[in-house]
Amino acid sequence: MSLSTVEKKKIVETFALADNDTGSSPVQIAVLTKKIKLLTEHMKENPKDFSSKRGLLKMVSKRRRLLNYLERVDEVKYKDVIDRLGLKR
Repeated sequence: MSLSTVEKKKIVETFALADNDTGSSPVQIAVLTKKIKLLTEHMKENPKDFSSKRGLLKMVSKRRRLLNYLERVDEVKYKDVIDRLGLKR
């Protein structure tokens, strides 16, 4: 259910702004999006797992805050991230 290091490295390489970039907003948003997709699949199979549901909601709200920040700071990069991840908004 968790994200493997290989998958995370691939996401970081795709969205990184510099060589050693692991904490920029686009990278964090992409990693959270992958985790949200995995947890959503888990919730479809286990609808009564309330602890995971709470974690999912926290991840979604953190991603929303990061997207709001990115939109405020750099709208071009925001639109690029939204398009590459296939998010609505």
